[in-house]
Amino acid sequence: MNIIRSLAFGVRRKKRRKGVEVCAVLILYFIGVMSSSLPAYAAGVEVSATSALVMDTVTGRVIYEKNGYQKRSMASTTKIMTAILALEKGNPEDVVTTSRKAAHVEGSSMWLEEGEKQRLEDLLYGLMLTSGNDAAIAVAEHIGGSVEAFADMMTQKAREIGAMNTSFKNPHGLDADGHYTTAYDLALITRYALQNERFAGIVKTKKKKIPWPGHQWDRVFKNGNRLLEMYEGCDGVKTGYTKRTGRCLVSSATKNGWQAVAVTLTAPNDWEDHKKMLDFAFGHYQVETIIEKGEFMKTLPVTEGKEERVHLVAASGLTIPMKKGDRDTMRIEYDVPYFTPAPVHYNQELGNIRLYINDVECGTVALVANDFVERKDIKLAYERIIKNWLMIFRNRERGRGDS
Repeated sequence: MNIIRSLAFGVRRKKRRKGVEVCAVLILYFIGVMSSSLPAYAAGVEVSATSALVMDTVTGRVIYEKNGYQKRSMASTTKIMTAILALEKGNPEDVVTTSRKAAHVEGSSMWLEEGEKQRLEDLLYGLMLTSGNDAAIAVAEHIGGSVEAFADMMTQKAREIGAMNTSFKNPHGLDADGHYTTAYDLALITRYALQNERFAGIVKTKKKKIPWPGHQWDRVFKNGNRLLEMYEGCDGVKTGYTKRTGRCLVSSATKNGWQAVAVTLTAPNDWEDHKKMLDFAFGHYQVETIIEKGEFMKTLPVTEGKEERVHLVAASGLTIPMKKGDRDTMRIEYDVPYFTPAPVHYNQELGNIRLYINDVECGTVALVANDFVERKDIKLAYERIIKNWLMIFRNRERGRGDS
């Protein structure tokens, strides 16, 4: 902005000079250049959140971010990882016994009693709908053997997903030293979790009834995610709050053929933040198919094969949200070997392509062989080579004798 102020000052001093039009044009140019490089939150979306981010669930493309890579506490949005890890490591029909530690944990609760037995899946409804800290402890002890061991498993899983700036110290999200994430990491974790059908089904459930042993009535949970009622297309995911951290929220919504995940950390007005962010994503982007499944992409030389080349096609399609101007900066990079030895089998993976927009990777597609290339009979080939050399040698010897 200092450049703009300097140019404006120059215009005031030279406003009677002949070159005033040139300065005015320069001002407009620099304003255009700088505004085009401003982050999304400065270009029309104002949110109350300290950190915020919107991500496409298919490709992981970041649609919008504000301090999206800043480490912060996450409150009960922690439970997204707790739930997906439980679904992957446990059986939904497992019977879990509530320990004393689980029954007496502070904060939000599904009112588990010490010694109570519940199906793992029912605990996950209590975990995600009513944000039961008791359910989180019960799940952690059942899957990991202890809260500490389970927290280590959570952190390791985050690393596997690609959330490298996330560390878990507990399964519920109560404030703890060393317990943190970023809006970007939390979006990555949620994007991964939503690929699990059971997880996706739980987090979009608005109301759930589960047994309550020893009582004449069942437990009834109502989902605390108000966006399920407030925002058309919302299909999850999790709320969170502690006094120290403030309000946190992860939501997902599907519109216009694609799904986006929105994350806010420390957001006094989180419901409105998410509506603005999702409206921005769905209003400024539309889904476009860049590569069709089976589309021919490249030929690759084959050594020692009966055919000299193999045709490479896209193993899957690539459909991503695009905004105006994205195609102007789009480029594709091939990551394939210079050649491949025979035999080559049909559908054999032989590399990949990466799509970049504004030099940011927005998608990857594997390349597979669309042909079968047999290997030459090497023994026969060598015999022919030897025979040819012998024939050449004999012809030379005969030529010498005739002379």
